[in-house]
Amino acid sequence: MMKLLIQVVHWIVYAYYVYLFGYASLFKVFQKESMMISMDSLGFNKTWTLLIGYGELLGVVGLLVGLWFHEVKNIAVLWLFPFAVGALMVHFAHHEYEHYYAALFGCFSSLILLATDKYFKIAL
Repeated sequence: MMKLLIQVVHWIVYAYYVYLFGYASLFKVFQKESMMISMDSLGFNKTWTLLIGYGELLGVVGLLVGLWFHEVKNIAVLWLFPFAVGALMVHFAHHEYEHYYAALFGCFSSLILLATDKYFKIAL
């Protein structure tokens, strides 16, 4: 029963993670006006916003490919974790608390995904 619960939590968090980074990356890559204005107010010009967007999009593609190749999924989570931490710090520093919670959950999601993945192990 516990294994099933862990798997259910893993895939719910995975779906949210794909959604979170999927829409954020596409809004940046397709230069949605509200996203571009928001990123500019945070100090990121168009070039940096696009680089961040393409980096996030690469991670989302890795997450989707990871449905068939679990190693790629774990690499994608590790790739996206710094983006989640960066988003959390930037929103926190600029007192944008309406975005703070999504970024915070993005950070926790990274850890939850790795902790609940049966193929991911850290050996110290």
